[in-house]
Amino acid sequence: MVTSVFEDIGPESSMQFDFLLNWEGQKSKLEWASPEFRTYVQLVPGADAGLVEAKINRVIKSGVKQEKNLATYIGLQPMADQYLHASFVDGKPAGGRIEYVRIFTGVAAFILLIACINFMVLSTARSIKRAKEVGVRKVLGSARAELITQFYCEALLLALLAFIITMAAVWILLPAFNDFTGKQLTLPFTEKSFWLVVAGLTVFTGLVAGSYPAFFLSSFQPVRILKGVMRFTSRGSWFRKGLTVFQFSLSVLLLIATVIVSRQTRFVQERHLGYDRENLLYIRIEGELAKQNKYALFKEQVSGRQGVKMVDRSTETPHTMGFVVDERDGVANTLNGNDAINWEGKEKNASVGFKPASVGFDFVRLMNLRLAAGRDFSRSNATDSSDAFLVNEEAVRQMGMKEPVGKWISAWNKKGHIIGVLKDYHTGSLHEQIKPVIVDVKEYEYFGVILVRLGAGQTREGLAALREVYEKLNPDYPFDYHFIDQEYHDLYRSEEVMGKLSSAFTIIAIVISCLGLLGLVMFSAEQRTKEIGIRKVLGASVSSIIGLLSRDFLQLIGIAILIASPVAWYLMDSWLRSFAYKITLQWWYFALAGGATTGIALLTISFQSVKAALANPVKSLRTD
Repeated sequence: MVTSVFEDIGPESSMQFDFLLNWEGQKSKLEWASPEFRTYVQLVPGADAGLVEAKINRVIKSGVKQEKNLATYIGLQPMADQYLHASFVDGKPAGGRIEYVRIFTGVAAFILLIACINFMVLSTARSIKRAKEVGVRKVLGSARAELITQFYCEALLLALLAFIITMAAVWILLPAFNDFTGKQLTLPFTEKSFWLVVAGLTVFTGLVAGSYPAFFLSSFQPVRILKGVMRFTSRGSWFRKGLTVFQFSLSVLLLIATVIVSRQTRFVQERHLGYDRENLLYIRIEGELAKQNKYALFKEQVSGRQGVKMVDRSTETPHTMGFVVDERDGVANTLNGNDAINWEGKEKNASVGFKPASVGFDFVRLMNLRLAAGRDFSRSNATDSSDAFLVNEEAVRQMGMKEPVGKWISAWNKKGHIIGVLKDYHTGSLHEQIKPVIVDVKEYEYFGVILVRLGAGQTREGLAALREVYEKLNPDYPFDYHFIDQEYHDLYRSEEVMGKLSSAFTIIAIVISCLGLLGLVMFSAEQRTKEIGIRKVLGASVSSIIGLLSRDFLQLIGIAILIASPVAWYLMDSWLRSFAYKITLQWWYFALAGGATTGIALLTISFQSVKAALANPVKSLRTD
């Protein structure tokens, strides 16, 4: 009976469900160690979560003694940490989505800082054109404080204008961004905290960006300005060069990070997992298919149909097989510990966390798994269903076996022998090491998935055949299938989005940096106008003048690359440590980023250098 209807749960919630059942009707599923369910606990205000967790585990430990095949640990996890802190170790946050929030917050800060530096440099480049204005205002009685206030106000007005443009751009682009990332972000216009943050950020940006121009421009001496004698101190020159080096260091850092993220994402997506995931899909066993005769009938009727190459069952999907520790929930509930699985030659205190699965006879062939030793399950061996196990190479290593085939092993209240050793294959994300796997064979189980291998290039025909039989045998349930390859790629959706966003941010950072560099080149060319004119009169070629103006700036870019490279190596090496299987940092990643930055900078410098080199020397020398 339907007792109520609730509003749709938003996508931002970690609690996603279509309907709720009264737990009182599920008493038959109550166990001391049942991994299918989450338990929500509301603590009284001021309660110590650590003490509560310890008490819960003492109670669980006493109950689990009744179930010898399970070793269980339960960790409490704050609901507030569940989404951002998606990875837990012993119930404590150990990374997760919060890492990407921190990364992109840092990237945003980098870009904002580059923009502020860029404003300083461009303001300095325009200083010669505003020098007479400053001189006249000082002669007419303006104090330096008034000039500083004026320049600060100009910077704040520009920051306000930038804020208005930014809000409009975010409003327009946010739907596309949500589609790209798969999120549902909104602008919280009704929240005061949002407006306080953006207002504070706008004012801060204006003050930081306007600080150097305000003090630099207001320091001009009116007598020198009005006489046309402008000299800039070497201290100011070094400061401007330092700003240029700093902003290009950040740009190179972002470019190196983009290259490495792209390579790692490609590596995990293309890595061979130890089984063939192409044309492989699964259908959940539910409804009528949970009955043994209906599953057997389904397999019989789809086998041999056009597009269907092979069919079998498993209690687990191959890319999320079993569970040792559910790090997302902070709960360890596993075939683990001294009482869980026993084997021949097991040491007294040995404890191995296995990923278990129960499969059909055709599982190994369907998955294209390889055997390192022994044999596969076979229907011709009558005892395989009752006393045969397959393990992987990692399980053999952790159990300390040298000749595992033929050794006895017990699990699930079942004692048998190891008949074969599977080559290691990935049963989860490449963020984690390959886990020990133990597999037994059952022709039927009322839960799990049906695995189907489709013929190459026959996806449409295979799906049509599966749908036809499924809807005939299980009409009350929708035909819902999942391709393993697609779900595997979804495991690295965050890394893929991170790579694409990093590319976009890097382009923005480089463009902003190049605008600042262009301003600095313009400033240098204006200061050296007469020098360039004299050199041209004395026979200097255009190329030599371009080299004269470019040399110093290319040195600055080189310094920026030298600074950014070790910092990028350290940061990206730290990021790669989150993967158990990863690329090796290569020197050419850094050379590629440095070369690309140098090339872009050279084009920027050449644009203004050529213009200065081609200028008529008569115009620059006619006043002398």
